[in-house]
Amino acid sequence: MQDALLIIGCIFLLAGTIKGLVGIGLPTAAISLTTQLDVVSEPQLAVALVIFPMMISNAWQVYRGGDIVKTARQYWPFLIIMLIMIYVFAHVSASIPAESFLIILGCVIVLFALTSLFVKPVYLTDKYDRPVQVVAGGISGIMGGLTGIWSPPMVIYFLSRRVEKDDFVRASGFLIFFGSIPLFFGYWQSEIMTETVALTSLLLTIPVIAGFTIGEFIRRKMDGGRFQKVLLIIFLLMGLNLIRKAIGF
Repeated sequence: MQDALLIIGCIFLLAGTIKGLVGIGLPTAAISLTTQLDVVSEPQLAVALVIFPMMISNAWQVYRGGDIVKTARQYWPFLIIMLIMIYVFAHVSASIPAESFLIILGCVIVLFALTSLFVKPVYLTDKYDRPVQVVAGGISGIMGGLTGIWSPPMVIYFLSRRVEKDDFVRASGFLIFFGSIPLFFGYWQSEIMTETVALTSLLLTIPVIAGFTIGEFIRRKMDGGRFQKVLLIIFLLMGLNLIRKAIGF
């Protein structure tokens, strides 16, 4: 048990470092690695463990970004439908067999990597912004409730709106922070998030924050863009391996 906790702590330290370095990838790295290395009994447990680190690190990101009211006014349709879908599908997640969960998780990670690496969607004008927010928010919520990762539709939407770097960081932190709240309650009511798991998740915030600090320091010393591409390729391979593992190939 202690060995497993040590491995999980190291994974979350690495995941925090990745987020500090490139601004993305905390839940993707933490969930995929704990699942890949079989240090948790069920893949849903890996999602539960990342909830508090994800919530707290993104709360800090939102606080540092400022303009919370402006962000809420701009993205409220995306936020509301996403929150509803995350809560609903967090309950569905508890009943999904482990093999099916791994396939869904692997597909989401592959989609996350591919969209971040290659997708540059067409420009979305103001005329279609609100309805597209509803669609993207709904898809994000379904993914988030099922797997704890809802970045792919969110990234595609922000790219289509040509959101500036600072606005991207602020808005993504805002949506991920608030999305983690219904995910927590959904997992709590489904009894995946027990008191012990919640305490462990809270404690794992420590290595994540330490890793985040390390990542920010490294970012100032190296080319973060190149590292991000390598990281996304690694995520792509990890997602494909999760699918391979689930189908027993």
